[in-house]
Amino acid sequence: MLSAEERQEIEAEFAHYPNKEAVCIDAMKIVQRRRGWVSDESLRDIAALLGMSADQLDSVATFYNLIYRKPVGRNVILVCDSVSCWITGYDRLRERLMSVLGIKMGETTPDGRFTLLPIVCLGACDHAPVMMVNNDLHHDVDPGKVEAVLDRYK
Repeated sequence: MLSAEERQEIEAEFAHYPNKEAVCIDAMKIVQRRRGWVSDESLRDIAALLGMSADQLDSVATFYNLIYRKPVGRNVILVCDSVSCWITGYDRLRERLMSVLGIKMGETTPDGRFTLLPIVCLGACDHAPVMMVNNDLHHDVDPGKVEAVLDRYK
């Protein structure tokens, strides 16, 4: 069930859009910011509030790759796998991250500290390879310095 605060924050967005359905991404982001992810129950509650079916909202959530439909770690690492990053060392960066964290892409560390996910583009091709931890962009990432980057996040 949506909390009173979540409902109020979502309803405040209605004034910024032509109809309730247009609030769907913002509504899921609100819930995700408070809970870390968007559960099936949350999705159904949001859909009901917006006058949508859960299937309609789920299709938006699965298209928009920054909505997490399963639990993630406290820190989400997005590793760019675009062409520029591939050319400049994505594979070495990915392998180093998986080795240091002891997980594969799409997994979360056993302590819940990190989730490692691919992303198509982070828009910093001139500084590839790049990764983002939470909202922090890290560019020109040297695989040998991965531990130093990760140490900033508890």
